[in-house]
Amino acid sequence: MASLTAPAIVCAVRAHGEHGAILRALTEEAGLVAGYVRGGRSTRLRPILVPGNLIALELRARTEEQLASATAELLASRAPLLAEPLPAAAIDWVTSLTAAILPESQPYPALFSALSAVLDAIGVASSARQWAAALTRYELLLLAELGFGLNLDECVVTGSSADLGFVSPKSGGAVSAGAAAGYEERLLRLPPFLRGHDASPAMADVLEGLAITRHFIDRDLLDGRNRDLLTVRERLVSRLGRAVA
Repeated sequence: MASLTAPAIVCAVRAHGEHGAILRALTEEAGLVAGYVRGGRSTRLRPILVPGNLIALELRARTEEQLASATAELLASRAPLLAEPLPAAAIDWVTSLTAAILPESQPYPALFSALSAVLDAIGVASSARQWAAALTRYELLLLAELGFGLNLDECVVTGSSADLGFVSPKSGGAVSAGAAAGYEERLLRLPPFLRGHDASPAMADVLEGLAITRHFIDRDLLDGRNRDLLTVRERLVSRLGRAVA
Protein backbone atom coordinates (compact mmCIF):
# COMPACT_ATOMS: atom_id res chain seq x y z
CA MET A 1 0.00 0.00 0.00
CA ALA A 2 1.36 3.39 -0.99
CA SER A 3 1.21 5.89 1.86
CA LEU A 4 2.20 9.43 2.75
CA THR A 5 2.15 11.39 5.98
CA ALA A 6 3.16 15.04 5.70
CA PRO A 7 2.19 18.64 6.36
CA ALA A 8 0.26 19.94 3.37
CA ILE A 9 -1.37 23.13 2.11
CA VAL A 10 -4.97 22.68 1.02
CA CYS A 11 -5.24 23.88 -2.57
CA ALA A 12 -8.60 22.63 -3.82
CA VAL A 13 -11.58 20.69 -2.51
CA ARG A 14 -14.32 19.21 -4.69
CA ALA A 15 -17.48 17.51 -3.51
CA HIS A 16 -17.63 13.79 -4.34
CA GLY A 17 -20.67 11.67 -3.67
CA GLU A 18 -23.15 12.55 -0.98
CA HIS A 19 -20.76 13.25 1.87
CA GLY A 20 -17.18 12.95 0.63
CA ALA A 21 -14.67 15.30 -0.98
CA ILE A 22 -11.64 15.04 -3.21
CA LEU A 23 -8.76 16.99 -1.75
CA ARG A 24 -5.78 18.37 -3.66
CA ALA A 25 -2.95 19.58 -1.46
CA LEU A 26 0.67 20.63 -1.84
CA THR A 27 3.34 18.85 0.21
CA GLU A 28 7.03 19.64 0.38
CA GLU A 29 8.46 16.26 -0.64
CA ALA A 30 5.70 14.68 -2.75
CA GLY A 31 4.42 17.82 -4.47
CA LEU A 32 0.74 18.09 -5.35
CA VAL A 33 -1.24 15.07 -4.18
CA ALA A 34 -4.91 14.08 -4.30
CA GLY A 35 -7.06 11.96 -2.04
CA TYR A 36 -10.64 11.11 -1.16
CA VAL A 37 -11.74 12.33 2.25
CA ARG A 38 -14.63 10.33 3.67
CA GLY A 39 -17.09 12.71 5.29
CA GLY A 40 -15.17 15.63 3.83
CA ARG A 41 -18.36 17.72 3.65
CA SER A 42 -19.26 17.16 7.29
CA THR A 43 -19.49 20.00 9.81
CA ARG A 44 -16.31 18.70 11.47
CA LEU A 45 -14.16 18.52 8.35
CA ARG A 46 -15.41 21.51 6.32
CA PRO A 47 -13.48 24.04 8.47
CA ILE A 48 -10.34 21.93 8.05
CA LEU A 49 -10.57 21.44 4.28
CA VAL A 50 -10.36 25.13 3.47
CA PRO A 51 -7.97 26.30 0.71
CA GLY A 52 -4.93 27.91 2.30
CA ASN A 53 -5.11 25.87 5.51
CA LEU A 54 -2.07 23.89 6.65
CA ILE A 55 -3.03 20.34 7.55
CA ALA A 56 -1.44 17.12 8.73
CA LEU A 57 -2.27 14.90 5.77
CA GLU A 58 -2.27 11.12 5.63
CA LEU A 59 -2.79 9.32 2.32
CA ARG A 60 -3.19 5.59 1.80
CA ALA A 61 -3.73 3.72 -1.47
CA ARG A 62 -3.57 0.05 -2.44
CA THR A 63 -1.92 0.84 -5.78
CA GLU A 64 -0.21 3.83 -7.38
CA GLU A 65 -3.10 4.12 -9.86
CA GLN A 66 -5.85 4.18 -7.21
CA LEU A 67 -7.11 7.45 -5.74
CA ALA A 68 -5.80 7.43 -2.19
CA SER A 69 -8.00 7.72 0.85
CA ALA A 70 -7.07 10.77 2.91
CA THR A 71 -7.41 12.01 6.45
CA ALA A 72 -6.61 15.54 7.60
CA GLU A 73 -6.00 17.29 10.89
CA LEU A 74 -5.73 21.04 11.16
CA LEU A 75 -2.29 22.54 11.84
CA ALA A 76 -2.96 26.20 10.96
CA SER A 77 -6.20 27.83 9.87
CA ARG A 78 -6.39 30.70 7.42
CA ALA A 79 -10.18 30.52 7.27
CA PRO A 80 -10.65 33.84 9.16
CA LEU A 81 -8.91 35.64 6.28
CA LEU A 82 -11.65 34.51 3.92
CA ALA A 83 -14.03 36.96 5.60
CA GLU A 84 -12.01 39.82 4.09
CA PRO A 85 -12.54 40.30 0.32
CA LEU A 86 -8.95 41.11 -0.66
CA PRO A 87 -7.17 38.34 1.27
CA ALA A 88 -9.93 35.92 0.25
CA ALA A 89 -9.39 36.73 -3.44
CA ALA A 90 -5.64 36.27 -3.07
CA ILE A 91 -5.94 32.90 -1.33
CA ASP A 92 -8.54 31.73 -3.86
CA TRP A 93 -6.25 32.63 -6.76
CA VAL A 94 -2.93 31.33 -5.50
CA THR A 95 -4.31 27.98 -4.30
CA SER A 96 -6.51 27.47 -7.38
CA LEU A 97 -3.58 28.21 -9.69
CA THR A 98 -1.31 25.80 -7.84
CA ALA A 99 -3.91 23.02 -7.97
CA ALA A 100 -4.63 23.58 -11.67
CA ILE A 101 -1.08 23.90 -12.95
CA LEU A 102 1.21 21.55 -11.05
CA PRO A 103 1.51 17.93 -12.17
CA GLU A 104 0.74 15.48 -9.40
CA SER A 105 3.34 13.66 -7.32
CA GLN A 106 6.33 15.68 -8.49
CA PRO A 107 8.26 17.44 -5.72
CA TYR A 108 8.56 21.22 -5.78
CA PRO A 109 10.01 22.07 -2.36
CA ALA A 110 10.77 25.66 -3.37
CA LEU A 111 7.13 26.19 -4.33
CA PHE A 112 5.91 24.70 -1.06
CA SER A 113 8.12 27.10 0.89
CA ALA A 114 7.15 30.06 -1.26
CA LEU A 115 3.42 29.33 -1.09
CA SER A 116 3.67 28.99 2.68
CA ALA A 117 5.41 32.36 2.82
CA VAL A 118 2.77 34.05 0.65
CA LEU A 119 -0.06 32.71 2.79
CA ASP A 120 1.73 33.75 5.97
CA ALA A 121 2.26 37.23 4.53
CA ILE A 122 -1.41 37.57 3.65
CA GLY A 123 -2.18 36.86 7.28
CA VAL A 124 0.30 39.19 8.95
CA ALA A 125 1.28 41.96 6.51
CA SER A 126 0.15 45.44 7.47
CA SER A 127 -0.86 46.25 3.89
CA ALA A 128 -1.86 44.39 0.74
CA ARG A 129 1.12 45.94 -1.04
CA GLN A 130 3.49 43.76 0.97
CA TRP A 131 1.88 40.42 0.34
CA ALA A 132 0.98 41.28 -3.27
CA ALA A 133 4.70 41.66 -4.03
CA ALA A 134 5.33 38.22 -2.51
CA LEU A 135 2.48 36.81 -4.61
CA THR A 136 4.07 38.22 -7.78
CA ARG A 137 7.38 36.57 -6.91
CA TYR A 138 5.56 33.28 -6.31
CA GLU A 139 4.07 33.47 -9.79
CA LEU A 140 7.53 34.08 -11.24
CA LEU A 141 8.87 31.07 -9.34
CA LEU A 142 5.97 28.92 -10.56
CA LEU A 143 6.81 29.85 -14.15
CA ALA A 144 10.48 29.03 -13.57
CA GLU A 145 9.81 25.69 -11.84
CA LEU A 146 7.65 24.56 -14.75
CA GLY A 147 10.25 25.49 -17.35
CA PHE A 148 9.04 28.94 -18.40
CA GLY A 149 11.34 31.15 -16.36
CA LEU A 150 11.89 34.75 -17.40
CA ASN A 151 15.37 36.21 -17.92
CA LEU A 152 15.31 39.45 -15.97
CA ASP A 153 19.07 39.69 -15.43
CA GLU A 154 20.26 41.01 -18.79
CA CYS A 155 18.95 42.71 -21.89
CA VAL A 156 17.79 40.22 -24.50
CA VAL A 157 19.01 42.65 -27.21
CA THR A 158 22.38 43.88 -25.93
CA GLY A 159 23.31 41.36 -23.24
CA SER A 160 23.91 44.19 -20.78
CA SER A 161 22.57 44.13 -17.22
CA ALA A 162 22.39 47.95 -17.05
CA ASP A 163 19.26 50.11 -17.17
CA LEU A 164 16.78 47.25 -17.55
CA GLY A 165 13.29 48.71 -17.72
CA PHE A 166 11.09 46.45 -19.84
CA VAL A 167 10.21 42.82 -20.60
CA SER A 168 9.61 41.39 -24.05
CA PRO A 169 6.16 39.72 -24.13
CA LYS A 170 7.50 37.32 -26.77
CA SER A 171 10.81 36.13 -25.33
CA GLY A 172 10.31 36.79 -21.63
CA GLY A 173 13.66 38.55 -21.57
CA ALA A 174 14.46 41.91 -20.05
CA VAL A 175 15.06 44.88 -22.35
CA SER A 176 17.12 47.94 -21.51
CA ALA A 177 15.64 51.42 -21.79
CA GLY A 178 17.99 52.21 -24.68
CA ALA A 179 17.11 49.10 -26.66
CA ALA A 180 13.41 49.70 -25.99
CA ALA A 181 13.43 53.23 -27.42
CA GLY A 182 10.55 53.61 -29.85
CA TYR A 183 9.04 50.23 -28.90
CA GLU A 184 7.95 50.95 -25.34
CA GLU A 185 4.25 50.45 -26.06
CA ARG A 186 4.91 46.93 -27.31
CA LEU A 187 6.75 45.92 -24.14
CA LEU A 188 5.85 45.25 -20.51
CA ARG A 189 7.39 47.60 -17.97
CA LEU A 190 9.80 45.90 -15.57
CA PRO A 191 9.45 47.21 -12.00
CA PRO A 192 12.71 47.23 -10.00
CA PHE A 193 11.39 44.96 -7.22
CA LEU A 194 11.28 41.97 -9.56
CA ARG A 195 15.05 42.25 -9.83
CA GLY A 196 15.51 42.59 -6.07
CA HIS A 197 16.22 46.34 -6.22
CA ASP A 198 13.24 47.53 -4.19
CA ALA A 199 12.34 45.82 -0.92
CA SER A 200 9.17 47.87 -0.47
CA PRO A 201 7.65 48.55 -3.90
CA ALA A 202 4.72 50.88 -4.46
CA MET A 203 1.44 49.20 -5.35
CA ALA A 204 1.64 50.68 -8.86
CA ASP A 205 4.89 48.76 -9.37
CA VAL A 206 3.36 45.59 -7.94
CA LEU A 207 0.47 45.87 -10.39
CA GLU A 208 2.96 46.17 -13.25
CA GLY A 209 4.72 43.07 -11.97
CA LEU A 210 1.40 41.24 -11.88
CA ALA A 211 0.77 42.32 -15.49
CA ILE A 212 4.02 40.59 -16.49
CA THR A 213 3.26 37.33 -14.70
CA ARG A 214 -0.35 37.34 -15.91
CA HIS A 215 0.78 37.49 -19.54
CA PHE A 216 3.14 34.52 -19.22
CA ILE A 217 0.87 32.45 -16.98
CA ASP A 218 -1.92 32.79 -19.53
CA ARG A 219 0.33 32.06 -22.50
CA ASP A 220 2.64 29.36 -21.15
CA LEU A 221 0.83 27.66 -18.28
CA LEU A 222 -2.86 28.00 -19.09
CA ASP A 223 -2.32 28.08 -22.85
CA GLY A 224 -5.45 30.15 -23.34
CA ARG A 225 -7.59 27.66 -21.40
CA ASN A 226 -9.17 27.77 -17.97
CA ARG A 227 -10.69 31.21 -18.41
CA ASP A 228 -12.63 30.79 -15.17
CA LEU A 229 -9.33 30.66 -13.32
CA LEU A 230 -8.17 33.90 -14.92
CA THR A 231 -11.44 35.50 -13.85
CA VAL A 232 -10.42 34.77 -10.25
CA ARG A 233 -7.11 36.52 -10.86
CA GLU A 234 -8.72 39.51 -12.56
CA ARG A 235 -11.02 39.91 -9.57
CA LEU A 236 -7.97 39.98 -7.30
CA VAL A 237 -6.07 42.52 -9.42
CA SER A 238 -9.15 44.72 -9.68
CA ARG A 239 -9.45 44.77 -5.89
CA LEU A 240 -5.76 45.55 -5.53
CA GLY A 241 -6.17 48.41 -7.97
CA ARG A 242 -9.05 49.82 -5.97
CA ALA A 243 -7.01 49.52 -2.80
CA VAL A 244 -4.34 51.82 -4.23
CA ALA A 245 -6.71 54.24 -5.99
